[in-house]
Amino acid sequence: MRHGNLGRKFGRNTSHRRAMFRNLTANLVLHERIETTDAKAKELRRVAERLITKAVRLGDVAFTAHAQLSDADKARRLHVQRIIAAFIPRFGTRTESGGESKKIDLVEKILLDLAKRFKGRPGGYTRIVKFGPRRGDNAPMSIIEFVGDRPEGDEHVSKTTAAKKEKKAPVAEATA
Repeated sequence: MRHGNLGRKFGRNTSHRRAMFRNLTANLVLHERIETTDAKAKELRRVAERLITKAVRLGDVAFTAHAQLSDADKARRLHVQRIIAAFIPRFGTRTESGGESKKIDLVEKILLDLAKRFKGRPGGYTRIVKFGPRRGDNAPMSIIEFVGDRPEGDEHVSKTTAAKKEKKAPVAEATA
């Protein structure tokens, strides 16, 4: 029986599994949308949403300028920064359309961008969209992404998501 044994093992030992989720979470924060297997996406949701919840619970302290914070608020923010930085790498690099790489502070992105975006939301910061089997080994694949408006410059929409929107539009017009 598996009583009290939460989470999937993925055939990996603890350190390998933890490293895998650290990297998946960092890539999710960096790109705001990644493609992975269904099982990994479901486990990644648990990990990523806990980090974002820590930033959201700070409230306005998360995205207020450092000079405007009181000493107690600076300490609270620093504590959350250290908790987040203990799990994900501090910096990530993203290749822009021109071929140049841009270095992004992932901890600040969680505190400034994501905490502000999900400020009034009580949870459910990610969405998993399933889109069929992988070609090589037939593993069920899905896209995990953050809910809500994406920043400008991220027009990348998967083919299946665009196809689903096209399918839904004629059905809505036919019933109206």
